[in-house]
Amino acid sequence: MNILILQGPNLNLLGLKSSENGKHITLDKLNKAIRKHVHGKDVTLKFLQTHKQFQAINFLQRNRKWADGLLCIPTSWAKYDWSIAETLNLINIPTAIIYFDGPFSGVYYLPNLSMNLKTLSCLLYQILTQKTPLK
Repeated sequence: MNILILQGPNLNLLGLKSSENGKHITLDKLNKAIRKHVHGKDVTLKFLQTHKQFQAINFLQRNRKWADGLLCIPTSWAKYDWSIAETLNLINIPTAIIYFDGPFSGVYYLPNLSMNLKTLSCLLYQILTQKTPLK
């Protein structure tokens, strides 16, 4: 199974936000936890963290035939950008979207997700919300 992981604006500063709460989660620790979770399974991951919408759209379009699923943390794109949402609708890849800040906190699934992607997205949400310790 091939999974794209698209991380939106300012996730590279996750460590700054988490340190305010006495936590020490960084984007690197988060990505390592994801890689550790899929280690030994038949799962290949491609990561992209960007602030630029055009890079995110290119990443999605170029990998649409390769990917079996997408895990997306859109951050501010979820609120202010429709271009990425339109691309997701057009490429029609099974998608889990993680919102971890504000009133929409949670994991939302678009249709046809495999159990691997659901499990991975739940793990990621737990890490981001500090419901599961990072080691």
